[in-house]
Amino acid sequence: MAEGGVSRVSVLYSPAPREVLEWEVVLAPGATVLQALQGSGLPMAFPDLDLREVAVGIWGRKARLEHLVRDRDRIEVYRPLKVDPKLARRERFRRQGVRAAGLFARKP
Repeated sequence: MAEGGVSRVSVLYSPAPREVLEWEVVLAPGATVLQALQGSGLPMAFPDLDLREVAVGIWGRKARLEHLVRDRDRIEVYRPLKVDPKLARRERFRRQGVRAAGLFARKP
């Protein structure tokens, strides 16, 4: 716990590749992830983002909005994938061919 019985957490959101926004939030003990999101600048910066529908994680591990936060937690808000990773890999493999990708690639 930080001094005075408050929790200091970071809320991070990446609206685009290589762009990360971060807000420091001070919360009362027993606060949830949803309360941390609401207390950050995220709702004002992205009003069209539905906080009840976003995928979140704490230190890279998936978390629920009802999860209680602890001091120094790093809450990450994930944006939805635009392309299925499996499909993207299949297409990349198809374009590069068998000899240029994966285990069969020729190493210089």
